[in-house]
Amino acid sequence: MIVYKINVLESLKEAGYTTTRLRKEKLLGENAIQYLRENKMVGTKALDCICKMLDMQPGNIIKYVDENNV
Repeated sequence: MIVYKINVLESLKEAGYTTTRLRKEKLLGENAIQYLRENKMVGTKALDCICKMLDMQPGNIIKYVDENNV
């Protein structure tokens, strides 16, 4: 299963992207923000935007964990 390596919303906040700003400037949709709060995976379009805002590669944000070894 794919999991987050970092707290994405916290990292965005540290980079100056509050949830209010994300909504107001339509950088991420409400569903994506809610998924991040619930630690659920966002879609590739949202992940692309997150990578751009944080200047990171997807591998810095997410990783694969074998469910059998959890």
